[in-house]
Amino acid sequence: MCSNYKPVTLEDRLLAHFGVVRPDDETPVETWPGYRAPFIVRADDKEAAGREAMAGQYGLLPHWSKDMLLGRKTYNCRSETAAEKPSFREAWRKRRWCIIPAEELYEPCWETGKAVRWAIRPVSGPMGVAGLWGMWIDPKTGERVPTYTMLTVNADDHALYRRFHRPEDEKRMPVILHPADFDAWLNCSVEAAPSFMKQFPAELLEAEPKPLAPRAKAKPRPLPEAGNLDAEPPLF
Repeated sequence: MCSNYKPVTLEDRLLAHFGVVRPDDETPVETWPGYRAPFIVRADDKEAAGREAMAGQYGLLPHWSKDMLLGRKTYNCRSETAAEKPSFREAWRKRRWCIIPAEELYEPCWETGKAVRWAIRPVSGPMGVAGLWGMWIDPKTGERVPTYTMLTVNADDHALYRRFHRPEDEKRMPVILHPADFDAWLNCSVEAAPSFMKQFPAELLEAEPKPLAPRAKAKPRPLPEAGNLDAEPPLF
């Protein structure tokens, strides 16, 4: 599961690696649930119409969600049950596939007996993570809010990802796409979608410890409000 990652935000990297223009929107250096970051969809959400980048909230909100708080629980989606779970099944049924451009993914490694944040990245260039997206309408204000989630697969036998999270937990990893599959994923049918839900080869990834910068001790504070880019992120 991935609750924290570094998005691709530089205009030249988004254009060179993903063929999209950077959305004109403020983006944090690192993304956590409730933060806004770029994601990529079919242009105009139509077949074979190219790609376009949008800025949206990390954490998919189904149309029935009363507020943004649900997004703190829906930033990852198990691909095995995406077609069934109430939070994700509408996006899956309507083929709202997306690509989340990321420089690094962050996961906790417990090999020392405590959680140490590690950075995972491809050995060459940024990565595109397969996801689902939707357009949530705030029932109080009528505001249209794009939201998205990362799709994940089991990684119990993955040479790299099996090292992360607590020893007793199931190992999961985001679905990292090969660049050659970007358009095929964005335009695939519901029936073909499961064929993209597979592990990315461990030999094409590299990882290293990258702990969060230490913070001064302070009284516990509530989690940041959805979309508040100035709030400090939670720890693992």
